[in-house]
Amino acid sequence: MLSGTTLSVLLLAAGVVALYIGAELLVAGAGRLALGVGLRAATVGVTVIAFATTAPELFVAVIGALGVGTDTGLGTVLGSNIANIGLVLGLAALIKPLSVSERVMRRHVPFMVFAALLLVVLGADGTIGRLEGAIMLLSLAGFTGYLVYYVNVDPAPPSADPDAGEGIQTRDVAFVLGGLLALVVGSRWLVAGGSALLLDLGFSELFVGLTVLALGTSLPELAASVVGAIRGETAFAIGNIVGSNIYNVLAVLGIVALITPISISTATLRFELPMLVAFTVVLVAMMGYGRRLSRLDGAGLVVGYVIFVYLLLP
Repeated sequence: MLSGTTLSVLLLAAGVVALYIGAELLVAGAGRLALGVGLRAATVGVTVIAFATTAPELFVAVIGALGVGTDTGLGTVLGSNIANIGLVLGLAALIKPLSVSERVMRRHVPFMVFAALLLVVLGADGTIGRLEGAIMLLSLAGFTGYLVYYVNVDPAPPSADPDAGEGIQTRDVAFVLGGLLALVVGSRWLVAGGSALLLDLGFSELFVGLTVLALGTSLPELAASVVGAIRGETAFAIGNIVGSNIYNVLAVLGIVALITPISISTATLRFELPMLVAFTVVLVAMMGYGRRLSRLDGAGLVVGYVIFVYLLLP
């Protein structure tokens, strides 16, 4: 018979693998579906790919809220957004400097800043209730409508991909459905294994969400952004993180808050939330200077993330 700790470790590892496979299938299927109907790469990154790679955070947060506690979901979102900026974009920029288009800076980045500030404002009283959750989801609807408007007025140029424009393909739909199934299973394993392991070791639910679960659910963003950087698809790499951070706050926390109010501790208000805003502001400043993220910028982001995790240690 396996001991409780061994089983928790196996569940945690299996959950991470299932999330990674599910996200890869979802990204591949959703990305090709979007490109097939003529969307720009940056728009695909901010919308379809970002939403797909946010699915692990959504599943983990909702399942955690129902079975463990809202601290798990809050910690997962805060930790994942900081990991997306510090670790994911940092590593991607270290691999290859990332160019930031004027379109992304003007249309998408302001919403990422808005989402981070909205979270601080709505959570300032220590609770994100159902009203605040509804405000987040309405803001998400506004962001989506804004993107749809610009897709219509600024269509993408013809793609060189011979498969682009073929519309909806059965294979891509199968990838999306298979990816979603793997995400459901993987998120359950990740929540069960990671939570049990660290809680048994005496760590808090918030710490579990900020570290193990946040890193596990950031694997899809890491995979998509690093692969995008290697292939020179910087629009995907940047758009994926910008969009993912928007969806994490507005969609994930909005849905969780509708299910059950989220309590925010004084310590979180004083440390994790300001750190999220700080990472967001630093990223925007880096992207605004020269419209690129250099390897030096990437190194700075990774070092900042390592310091953040160190400061979390009890």
